[in-house]
Amino acid sequence: MKGFPIQEAKKKLKAITSLNSPDLEAHILKQRKKIVNHHLAHNPFYKAFATKADASHWNTIPILSKRDLQQPLRHRLSHGFTKKNCLTNNTSGSSGNPLSFAKDPFCHALSWAVFMDRYRWYDLDLNTSKQGRFYGIPLNKMSYYKERLKDRLSNRFRFSVFDMSDVQLEKNVTLFSRTSYEYLYGYSNALAIFGKYLERKHLVLKSICPTLKACIATSETLFEEDRKLLEKAFGVPVINEYGSAELGLIAFQNPNGEWQINSHDLYVEVLDENDTVLPYGVQGRLVITSLYNKAHPFIRYDLGDIGTLSKHSTVSKPILESLAGRTNDILRLPSGKTAAGFTMYYVTKTVIDDASNVKEFMIEQLALDTFKVSYVSDKVFTTNDKNIVKKALDDYLEPGLTISFERKEALERSKSGKVKQFISYVK
Repeated sequence: MKGFPIQEAKKKLKAITSLNSPDLEAHILKQRKKIVNHHLAHNPFYKAFATKADASHWNTIPILSKRDLQQPLRHRLSHGFTKKNCLTNNTSGSSGNPLSFAKDPFCHALSWAVFMDRYRWYDLDLNTSKQGRFYGIPLNKMSYYKERLKDRLSNRFRFSVFDMSDVQLEKNVTLFSRTSYEYLYGYSNALAIFGKYLERKHLVLKSICPTLKACIATSETLFEEDRKLLEKAFGVPVINEYGSAELGLIAFQNPNGEWQINSHDLYVEVLDENDTVLPYGVQGRLVITSLYNKAHPFIRYDLGDIGTLSKHSTVSKPILESLAGRTNDILRLPSGKTAAGFTMYYVTKTVIDDASNVKEFMIEQLALDTFKVSYVSDKVFTTNDKNIVKKALDDYLEPGLTISFERKEALERSKSGKVKQFISYVK
């Protein structure tokens, strides 16, 4: 409907997947060089950033961080691209650095072709399989109804993660009993809350909804303990998905239980603190190159995550052995209400956009009714800025919460190098 060339992308993906391992490896390295040369020739921002880059010598390509991209999107687009002729969006800011970005139409279509291909591993069709979606949704009317329309067109129903109380979860179970859902999809944290509710009630979701085939957990780390619980509570395989808004699908669990990196349109490396490439099996920073995005450079892009590639990896088939740093805490409130920590993404989106002065942010829950907002910004929050955040917390959580604000030069980072968007100190 939006004119993205999905058929062309599917044809391209089919050609890539038909390559044998040596040819696929050669293709990846060739495309890696090609995308660097494209941005050096056609992207003023990247040319100024990568002054010593030589596409033929990969170690000369600098590491690109989210902080390097903290400038208006129009300054980062390649020649021939505008906000009107490519996909533009914002990241969630779960790493503490919200970011606007762009993808050219073919790149975006290829990302979706990869998703479609992976879902078929589990007999799921993105066009026809009914999805039960445990995901956030904006509460302002225009954005809310826009998302609901997208859900209807995408054959999915969105369950709230802002209210995960037993009363609401009981209603969710009733909906599953009345609808032929084929799979669940959503934040690992929210799915775990739902799974634990089913366990307490001695229910198995597939017995209630026999059409259910699978559950796909995304956005946050899915711990092995939670995976086992979910597979028991849902009665279907639980699949680990790892992706990001700006890059698309990064890794997807294959039917053999391997967390297979998407090497068809991405190139993934693991680096140490000195930007040296680490051998397979050693943990480090995940740095990713988008091989087909001509509109915006994501070349050796430090996503902010820590991970390990399996010793059994190859260039053509890398396997993600572990991932650290994408967990979010559960929110508990004075009324007894429980919500997914990712709710804070929607709170912070009310004040952070492409033109915002806010560079980093973090919300801490000090007590059931007390929150602290820490932020890095060119300017101090005005009274109006604070009121907007307070209203968002009222809308997404509940009224009557105590909120304090502190502007900082920098935010503390975890061992993984990330700034957690939300931390709760409430036991």
